[in-house]
Amino acid sequence: MKKQIMMAVAAGLVCASVSVFAAPPKTADGMFVDQNGMTLYTFDKDSKGAPSACTGGCAQAWPAAMATDSDQPSGAWSTEAAEGGKQWAYNGKRLYRFAKDTKPGEKNGDNFRDVWHVAKP
Repeated sequence: MKKQIMMAVAAGLVCASVSVFAAPPKTADGMFVDQNGMTLYTFDKDSKGAPSACTGGCAQAWPAAMATDSDQPSGAWSTEAAEGGKQWAYNGKRLYRFAKDTKPGEKNGDNFRDVWHVAKP
């Protein structure tokens, strides 16, 4: 009986972990956040349908909000080709995190150098 319960719990955890990645980022406090509640940003220098303009050191400070192979774009949400996989985009604008945001809800990158902005619906 114990073994059956443990297997059921393990199966539930697997299903729950898959569902976390099966949807686009979510909205919290009027902005987009990732599955961990970290703020997502857009970059004014990106062009719709083009590769990311954030490369090298920029990509280290502003890591892409990556999607998994099981993530399914829907409505205004899409995925764009990115180094190492797929990146989430909303209305064609790629989404990024900011390395200096260390806690959910922080917005340290908002209006950084007037080209980075909190992503909002």
